[in-house]
Amino acid sequence: MSTTMPTDAQRWRCTQCGNLTRFDVTRTVRSRDYLHFDLSGDSRFEESETLSETVEQVRCRWCNAVDSVEVVDRPAGETVAAEGPVGRA
Repeated sequence: MSTTMPTDAQRWRCTQCGNLTRFDVTRTVRSRDYLHFDLSGDSRFEESETLSETVEQVRCRWCNAVDSVEVVDRPAGETVAAEGPVGRA
């Protein structure tokens, strides 16, 4: 079962326990990356472009529910801070 990634105006919520903050997300990402190799052979990512992304499963960290996570609107005035690759809490 595939689910959607919340927008900046939305967030995930577990319908079983009410969790809004902790989820395990299984996703498939297709990307184009620019790698820079130094002369010793070590590399680092300098650019990354996401070409496609599919969220395959979202599991609640609190109650372990899989099919009970839904996308809900954020309360008015709530802002989203930029975070890691998922980018939304």
